[in-house]
Amino acid sequence: MTKRTTPQPGTDRTTATRGTKQTTTTPGPVLGTRALNRATLDRQLLLRRSRMSALAAVEHLVGLQAQEVKPPYYALAARLDGFTPEELSGLLADRATVRIVTMRSTIHLHTADDSLTLRPLVQPARDREINYFRKGLVGVDLDRLAALARDLVEAEPRTMKQLREALGAEWPDADPQSLAVAARCKLPLVQITPRGMWGRSAQVALTTAEYWLGRPAEPAASPEATVLRYLAAFGPASVKDMQTWSGLTRMRDAFERLRPELVTFQDENGVELFDLPDAPRPDPDTPALPRFLPEFDNLLLSHADRTRVIPPANHGRTWQANTVYCPLLVDGFLAGVWRILGDALVIEQFTELTKAQRAEVTEEGERMLKVMHPETPYDIRFGTVIP
Repeated sequence: MTKRTTPQPGTDRTTATRGTKQTTTTPGPVLGTRALNRATLDRQLLLRRSRMSALAAVEHLVGLQAQEVKPPYYALAARLDGFTPEELSGLLADRATVRIVTMRSTIHLHTADDSLTLRPLVQPARDREINYFRKGLVGVDLDRLAALARDLVEAEPRTMKQLREALGAEWPDADPQSLAVAARCKLPLVQITPRGMWGRSAQVALTTAEYWLGRPAEPAASPEATVLRYLAAFGPASVKDMQTWSGLTRMRDAFERLRPELVTFQDENGVELFDLPDAPRPDPDTPALPRFLPEFDNLLLSHADRTRVIPPANHGRTWQANTVYCPLLVDGFLAGVWRILGDALVIEQFTELTKAQRAEVTEEGERMLKVMHPETPYDIRFGTVIP
């Protein structure tokens, strides 16, 4: 049975200084790398697979990284018991989930509800992003651009090429690509189906979230509510971790307002970590079976300090030039990469695996292939994935 660590949280002490109150915090207990690893795996549904629905999982995980079409499907296959690609495709077809730019200016697959509240929350970051393109936007009224782009995509979903052409006709002296990127930053644009559906092929066509969902815009999610959701899916975590995940800045105040409701720890470097009092923090020795994750999985991208998942020796090894490889977890940590090449699932290990670990990796690979490609036979072999 999995044991749970229950160290006492850090405590606050209030002292009076010249008529004002100052809160000093006693450092919380230290959580080692394996303790953080097991806690995060548990919250990410990777320590043991969950029976929750795909929709509930997307909500719990506060979205799935979706720069490409396939990663959300593999992400849920690694996390859910009973998942099928058709389940997630159906959610996209029914508009219960959408693909939209949110965290870190990257495309995420969110529930419809989250797309309407999280996108306004990260809008300041999208506004800052426009500054990178200011040289191509000289003389452009951004509010007018947003209004025109909204009219265009709500009259008919548009590709980025069509947006460039239409907006370029209005501002012929501006850079067409900068105009289209500015429209994407100013508006909550979603990729309409069949883009993103399993086994379907379609170019990216965009319209607004409000138009696609048939619902008006909603107020932005509060920073405090989002911190709590982040900790439930990625904690224990530091302020900087949450900022890395969201792409937002100046989140310290939200954490401080929540401090009375949270418990605090520190990592082995003395960095303060916040957490929900009742969140799972399994014993560091809890077994963690192998998991085949997709490229860009949020598990590997959502902390400033990624050593809870990526051993220092393996840092950067899932990237080469502009190519990103799919990570393999063994004992909860990045231990290799994988790829389907022709008729085989090829696994490249970064460190020598024991005979038992290779057997577990092979068994998990067979399971993944059965879920994702039930009608296609594949061999499984250990070899070279990264040239």
